[in-house]
Amino acid sequence: MAHCSISTIKSCFASQLLTSTTTTSTQSKVAFRPVATAKLNSSSSAASTPISLIRNEPVFAAPAPIIHPLLKEDMGKDSYEEAIAALGKLLSENGELGPVAAARIDEITAELKTVDGSVSSSESIERLKTGFIHFKKEKYEQNPALYGELAKGQSPKFMVFACSDSRVCPSHVLDFQPGEAFVVRNIANMVPAYDKTKYSGVGAAIEYGVLHLKVQEIVVIGHSACGGIKGLMSFPFDGTTSTDFIEDWVKICLPAKAKINAQHAETPFGDKCVLCEKEAVNVSLGNLLSYPFVREGLVNKTLALKGGYYDFIKGSFELWGLEFGLSPSLSVKDVATILHWKLL
Repeated sequence: MAHCSISTIKSCFASQLLTSTTTTSTQSKVAFRPVATAKLNSSSSAASTPISLIRNEPVFAAPAPIIHPLLKEDMGKDSYEEAIAALGKLLSENGELGPVAAARIDEITAELKTVDGSVSSSESIERLKTGFIHFKKEKYEQNPALYGELAKGQSPKFMVFACSDSRVCPSHVLDFQPGEAFVVRNIANMVPAYDKTKYSGVGAAIEYGVLHLKVQEIVVIGHSACGGIKGLMSFPFDGTTSTDFIEDWVKICLPAKAKINAQHAETPFGDKCVLCEKEAVNVSLGNLLSYPFVREGLVNKTLALKGGYYDFIKGSFELWGLEFGLSPSLSVKDVATILHWKLL
């Protein structure tokens, strides 16, 4: 399709079809797959400059890029219909192309249409594009000193465990600036106990945050209306499963479910879920104590653990602390809710 880059979709389809017919007359089908083309800003360079869709710099950041990909999503309904009409005319004038080319047209038609029959849009691509442009102009270019320092490395004070829920981005909720927080997000903001063979991705993040980034605070933040906690409270855990990964993951906080069910047996299910959203945070804080480098940081007072809860329905945030010490038997002793405050 590179040779068709300066032509309209109509002539590009036609020339590709004719070329394929001429060069593969002894074959049984036409090689024809118009998925993407390229267009140039200037027609004067078309004859001498080969088209390449691979650039060394980011497309969005490049000022006035010379080459723009033209994806099938960019094809409007009118140009699409014109292209199909041109191909139909081409077939009528070249009967030898036969049913093989006609079948390929049907395939192309299916590819260029969405399930509901409308032409695909590039709204999602445009959203990413305009989002980056806004960030670049309003934040990146307005804070050269900050981003200049971040180019040298990172030294965040906080490590945050938060849920993957799209409504509870911790950088947004707590107004973290770039470089302030090392963030791990997963289903229901859970922290598994130390295990070198299972959930090693979380273990690697904790190790990196504590030993290499030297974070001073680890904060586990739960939130209202958490789907992961609702699943934890709903799944029977009787040996049967209905998911590939979720049930095994939320088992991490089964102790929270057991405690809530035992202490609030008569409480409505929805209220139990709210209680469990906070109790699961405490389970994760306890699991953090199973990591030797976390315990070492707590003993040396270079690290602190805190639990948080963001209620996006009420617009409130709670924070509580975990005090760490050694009992006379040198075992781990933790005391929850030493520090607690609530913002309404």
